[in-house]
Amino acid sequence: MNYVAPWWLPGGNLQTIWPALYSRRVFGPHPQYRRERWQTPDQDFIDVDWLAQPPTAQQPLLVLFHGLEGTSRSHYAEAFADYAQARGYAYAVPHFRGCSGELNLAPRAYHSGDHEEIGWMLSKFRQQHSGPIMAVGVSLGGNALLRWAEEAGSTAGATVEAVAAVCSPIDLAAGGYAIGRGFNRWVYTRMFLNTMIPKAMQKLAQFPGLFDGDALQAARDLYEFDNLFTAPLHGFKSTEDYWARGSAKPHLARIRVPALVVNARNDPFVPAWSLPSQSEVGEYVTLWQPAHGGHVGFPQGRLPGHVRTMPEVVGNWMASRVNKPRSQHG
Repeated sequence: MNYVAPWWLPGGNLQTIWPALYSRRVFGPHPQYRRERWQTPDQDFIDVDWLAQPPTAQQPLLVLFHGLEGTSRSHYAEAFADYAQARGYAYAVPHFRGCSGELNLAPRAYHSGDHEEIGWMLSKFRQQHSGPIMAVGVSLGGNALLRWAEEAGSTAGATVEAVAAVCSPIDLAAGGYAIGRGFNRWVYTRMFLNTMIPKAMQKLAQFPGLFDGDALQAARDLYEFDNLFTAPLHGFKSTEDYWARGSAKPHLARIRVPALVVNARNDPFVPAWSLPSQSEVGEYVTLWQPAHGGHVGFPQGRLPGHVRTMPEVVGNWMASRVNKPRSQHG
């Protein structure tokens, strides 16, 4: 696997921002989705966007777990949809709670270590679909997917054939430190908080007293937001506890299903020094750490470029692990 950034787009920040805003996402028709709503065990809901054509029984299914504040219309989600269409795969994007355009019902949201939620969603896909399932998670979604694979251990292969994590902050403390400083704090942190704080305040209106609203509105970085909202709502003592228990990096050697972990070494959100070496991750995990690509960027081609290279590489890697029909898995 190799990736070379275009000469006209140097540096991790440009390779992050430009592709998200301007690069082409698709080579074929713009993806059309149909929405399905699943009721969760706690009487909440998950909205799943499927490519409009219903899947056939033995068709491979590619499931994408989006990143922080992402949706099925995020640039990477549409690029993976285009890849799935080109390969003849079924494709689905389950939205984390509160990300589908409608406020969820329960006194919780979603977080980077939400492996129980990932496991429930994947089990629903397995119940509905008899063909091979490949799961990819982007950024936050990738860390949560890896945490599920780690917790599932040898049982993960009964649900999926392969998993991949793209630009995921597998060391949450390192990622939190990086995004909370300098240019990252001014641009990316502000962008995330501009949507996260209003949604949290809607949650407070649903459940008065759930957290300190005045303190949350004064939060200026993700550490403060996680300390006031994410950690206490999801059973963690503090941001430090959440980041420590939610990080996939310390447990990668526990994975027992083919897993690809992709991190550009110039990703502004994920410091290169925090990335694992192959000797740390076990035989089931393949690391791809190209020098360039930014955070979920990987642009290619002439200006304005396109973002289909990364889905092609990641998707083909997972597809190469799908080597026998579901009925033969034991």
